[in-house]
Amino acid sequence: MQSKFQRKSFTLSGWFNQNYMWMIIGLLFFFLLIAFLAPIFMKFGMIQPAKVIYWIYDAFCHQLTFRSWFLFGQQAFYPRELAGIPNVVSYEIATGDYELDLKFARDFVGNEVLGYKVALCQRDVAIYGSLFVCGLFFQLSGKKIKPIPWFLWIILGLFPIGVDGITQFGGLGISFLNWLPVRESTPFLRSVTGVLFGITTGLFIYPLIEENMDQERLKT
Repeated sequence: MQSKFQRKSFTLSGWFNQNYMWMIIGLLFFFLLIAFLAPIFMKFGMIQPAKVIYWIYDAFCHQLTFRSWFLFGQQAFYPRELAGIPNVVSYEIATGDYELDLKFARDFVGNEVLGYKVALCQRDVAIYGSLFVCGLFFQLSGKKIKPIPWFLWIILGLFPIGVDGITQFGGLGISFLNWLPVRESTPFLRSVTGVLFGITTGLFIYPLIEENMDQERLKT
């Protein structure tokens, strides 16, 4: 005969098995929401809560100013001149950081004129946003989607984001990476590669999780 503790544990396990995707979707939603709350807090003078968010999200993202979205300012982004985007105020002009001080670029959160940066960079916003949308689609489809082949995940997801990300290192002024080409990506390319990675990762991982959950359901 099952004890009360065993019955409760069984009930919780069953609930998790049925609702795990909603939990993942919820976590992704709040993770993104809090990142966008940082510039909102800054805008309305809630400096300390904003600083706490930037500090926490620093563990997840480089938060470089020239690779981040901005709210409440002149522009939605301030790219480096190296990116070659016309008709926008560059990061160098906006901040005066012509020598590329990476610590300054990480720590600078904005001001009343430029606006305030989101606590996640452009690529991370695209990754987590597409994982959220993909998770919602997977859940609403009844979790019947089969995982994409692993090689498609590598070709369409990992390869583009890897190439776009790694080839930027040469433009950061880091001595041991000077052999790489000097290049800076654009918000568009970061977003596209981030979305490709997020969607393919979701279509690869979520169905695999569901298959494991199916096995657990059969055991009960």
